Amino acid sequence: MRRLSGKQIKLIAILFVCIGAVIVFLQNTEVVQTKILFATLRMSMALLLMLTFILGYIVGLISMTQFRRTRPKA
Repeated sequence: MRRLSGKQIKLIAILFVCIGAVIVFLQNTEVVQTKILFATLRMSMALLLMLTFILGYIVGLISMTQFRRTRPKA
């Protein structure tokens, strides 16, 4: 049996998260009322979940690039 590399494990984990997110999106199609600051919006819960997921992904990317260690040159 062949061992999986770190990149392969990360890819599999990302696929599981994305597939799980899509399943949750598809199961939550009812319209909900959402308050954002002073505005009240009516939108599909699936859309709200997608926007939240995308925002979390962007925040993760930004924080990853900000806190990534730089490797010293040899």
